[in-house]
Amino acid sequence: MKVDPNADALVLVDVQNDFCPGGALAVPEGDRVVPVLNALLRHRELLAIATRDWHPPDHSSFATQGGPWPVHCVAGTPGADFHPGLDRERIAHLVAIGSTVSKATARDQEAYSGFQGTDLAAYLRRHGIRRLFIGGLATDYCVKATALDAHKEGFEVFLLTDAIRAVNVQPGDGDRAIAEMQAAGVIPLKSTDLEFSAPQPGAR
Repeated sequence: MKVDPNADALVLVDVQNDFCPGGALAVPEGDRVVPVLNALLRHRELLAIATRDWHPPDHSSFATQGGPWPVHCVAGTPGADFHPGLDRERIAHLVAIGSTVSKATARDQEAYSGFQGTDLAAYLRRHGIRRLFIGGLATDYCVKATALDAHKEGFEVFLLTDAIRAVNVQPGDGDRAIAEMQAAGVIPLKSTDLEFSAPQPGAR
């Protein structure tokens, strides 16, 4: 598939330390998405967005507050940082230009989707984006919610199947999430199916 730098964007969902091996809420093989996403980040003509959980220390999703999850991705802590193997230069650029999306920042609101409680949809429309390529963590939670909301917002959504990993709280959750996304109109493909042109002067 030919990438259109004027209409396409890459969305990296929650590639954070706490969701990778050794983290507080580790996704099995979560770090395996990093090299795949880095290969795409090298194409600077493709607009990139990074979402992150950015929780207060008493977030309602934490088991300490009666929620289902261990304390994770508390704002400003090492666990909330992006994985150190992720292209630091490009991620720093994303933070600088405001295309890093912090979600679930309010104590009493969960937000698996990068579109929930953020201006992500408006940001993408301002940049003329019509198609999204989504990868990251975790398939059965934040990736699924972000992809489904993106589709509801009217974007054409492609799931990068080689750049996702699932929590699988119940065996098969990841596969069921992919099936649910497909049923909603999300299109699965591999990152290697994308074709890039040489970057043009002034590319993003």
